Amino acid sequence: MVTKCVHIELVLNLTTDAFIAALHRFVARRGIPVHMYSDNATNFAGSSSELHELYSLLHQQLTNDAIQGFCLPKEISWHFIPPRSPHVGGLWEAGVKSAKYLIKRTAGDTKLTEEEWSTLLTQIEGILNSRPLVPQTADPDDYSVITPGHLLIGRPITAIPEPAYDQIKHGTLSRWQHIQKMRADFWKRWSVNYLSELQERRKWSKQHTVIKVGDLVLLKEDNVPPLQWRLGRIVDTHPGQDAVTRVVTVKTTSGVFKRSTAKVAVLPLDDDEDKTEAD
Repeated sequence: MVTKCVHIELVLNLTTDAFIAALHRFVARRGIPVHMYSDNATNFAGSSSELHELYSLLHQQLTNDAIQGFCLPKEISWHFIPPRSPHVGGLWEAGVKSAKYLIKRTAGDTKLTEEEWSTLLTQIEGILNSRPLVPQTADPDDYSVITPGHLLIGRPITAIPEPAYDQIKHGTLSRWQHIQKMRADFWKRWSVNYLSELQERRKWSKQHTVIKVGDLVLLKEDNVPPLQWRLGRIVDTHPGQDAVTRVVTVKTTSGVFKRSTAKVAVLPLDDDEDKTEAD
């Protein structure tokens, strides 16, 4: 099983000292890794200038010496993926791709302080590490799931309850309330995208896994927001004359329902999703 935990660090500039400081913060929060992987310059073709600057920084002799000085005593192996092989890093890129895309649209041109950025990015990290990975048990009546948060801290990552600020005029919000409104906006955007991608991947992927009894799914409702889709288990499948299953029976906490497979989103419970993302 691939855990796909996400770690986001805020750095103020592309310098050797800032990079090594970010590594120190990572190790302090997550422990010492055995291997660390980085993109290669040839994979940055057509990308933003910031990525080219980062690559240049990583390959400066001063930075390289500093990285080696940091990694060698801790027995950390630093790797650059093969040239012209961006698919090799597809798994970790997928983990932050949606975050980068939505952060730009959530924050926009808003000017934030270092503390505000650090708070927002850490909360976004918590959101990404709350997505479902696998069921906690094989019990068909158990709808609880394991998230990356369980693997990081041993339990779900739960945010501190905050009032809803979406109905309050922007000009009347304090700086803190504005940050929390941005966090909530990111959560709504990411949840809709993530749940929709699950449903589309299951419906259109050429290498999709056949839906089977016991799968944990979300019931897609046309008149209900994705955040309110119900969680359930497949209790029966109904293959057609061609042996292809297009209808399933799903059990939820509120009853048993028969649905088209196009109306269920199977949670990513195995390595099939990882293989698809890496291809």
